[in-house]
Amino acid sequence: MGKRGRRRERGDDDSGAEAAEYADAEGNVLVLRGRLSAGTLKTLRETPGGAAASSADMWQRRTEMLFERLAVRWDVAGLPLTRQKELLGRFRMADAETKRWVRQTIDEHVQRLGIE
Repeated sequence: MGKRGRRRERGDDDSGAEAAEYADAEGNVLVLRGRLSAGTLKTLRETPGGAAASSADMWQRRTEMLFERLAVRWDVAGLPLTRQKELLGRFRMADAETKRWVRQTIDEHVQRLGIE
């Protein structure tokens, strides 16, 4: 049996984790994972970027890391995005106002989870 089958048998998928839905003013819905693994939490606590990275670079990378690990689905203009490449690509090409909303939403969600 392949790895995917074993993961499903053990119940390691995120279907049991509580996910939270957040809607913006335009009706787009961002669904964020309700928990993070210990390994992910450890990675998030480490300083992103190298010695030459500016504080803005580190902030941007941390925001993207949080988005990558928390985003489960994003319904934009009625189109559901669920694959990680699609989600991250959509976030990267979003306008400034959308990025601001996503960052505020993630910050609120992280506070609810007690992560930091």
